[in-house]
Amino acid sequence: MIDETARISSKAIIGKNVSIGPWTIVGPDVVVGEGSEIGSHVVLKGPTVLGSNVKVFQFSTVGEGTPALAYDGESTSLEIGEGTVIREGVTIHRGTMGRGTGRTIVGKNCLLMAYVHVGHDCVLGDKVIMANNASVAGHVVVGDYANFGGYSGVPQFRSIGENTHIAAMSLVTKDVPAFMTVAGNPASAVGLNLEGMRRRDFSADALAALKESHKIVYRSGLTKNKALNQLAELRSKYSEVEKFARSIESSESGIVRGRSH
Repeated sequence: MIDETARISSKAIIGKNVSIGPWTIVGPDVVVGEGSEIGSHVVLKGPTVLGSNVKVFQFSTVGEGTPALAYDGESTSLEIGEGTVIREGVTIHRGTMGRGTGRTIVGKNCLLMAYVHVGHDCVLGDKVIMANNASVAGHVVVGDYANFGGYSGVPQFRSIGENTHIAAMSLVTKDVPAFMTVAGNPASAVGLNLEGMRRRDFSADALAALKESHKIVYRSGLTKNKALNQLAELRSKYSEVEKFARSIESSESGIVRGRSH
């Protein structure tokens, strides 16, 4: 199951039932989990850990050191969760020290389509989908079930909340609260990601509470703090509203607003 032309370091750890294609390079301190499939012409560099049943398609580079000028060759790491699919030509860089945590993390069951880029020190949650050529720069934090359209981009130190949708070709310059849809260059708030939440069987009551919360934050004309005060009762009743409000409170770059703002 390992092609004779593949180059596997003696310091790599390869799990059971792993297949590795022609001309692939697996460097030192790489761990490939059980049942994983590594295509042809892939470069895996460490320290990197791939969970079980990860698929990496041809010409991807996973675990390379970042070209960021702050990186000085220090030993940093990358973790890829089980079941994640990494399509053709994807690049994922390890972390940095200094302002970074030293780790880049991609969660479980993510889908990174062709030519996606995940920069150093990013943290992607579980079941994140990034369509072709979508990119997140260093230090971006992405919540579970976030969905990125093709050619969308996020600069460093931004936060993308869970269950969000970033429309194709959008440039996200501010933080995106949980459950929101944004679009444009620069991206502005379009509304809630209602279709995505319906697909995940959010209850009618939770959706109604989020709609009311969205109206208070985005349509009432209140300042952020006053709007959050208005959400106190809904936050106490619905965990979804609590997540929405918390993602706004924790924003360090300011949240994406509507075009009228």
